[in-house]
Amino acid sequence: MDFFDKLGEALTEAGRDVSQKAKDVSEIAKLKMDIKSKEDYVQKQYVTLGTNYYNNHKDDENSEDAEMFYLIGEALAEIARMKEEVLRIQGAAECPNCGTKVALGAAFCSNCGKKMNDMYEE
Repeated sequence: MDFFDKLGEALTEAGRDVSQKAKDVSEIAKLKMDIKSKEDYVQKQYVTLGTNYYNNHKDDENSEDAEMFYLIGEALAEIARMKEEVLRIQGAAECPNCGTKVALGAAFCSNCGKKMNDMYEE
């Protein structure tokens, strides 16, 4: 009977070990997800901070970052130009009120209802 008692104790102990390891793995996975979430949050805050700094100082000609501001401005202008080219190729325009893509010649924006002729008059 002693053999079966020892076997039972060994199995019980092994079960506790497996259970604890499963809890540890689960806790580690949760912590890693929480870390990733916080890192993503920090990254978004960096982007917001940088965007705000750019918008507040892009016209400062004497800034030590003036060259970087110029390069960012050039890149943004090129992005806008390329977006306009995409819309032209697609036969579309962008609603000046909400930014929705609208077919060229449409009288009104299908999203917000703004009169599209206003786009050409402004």
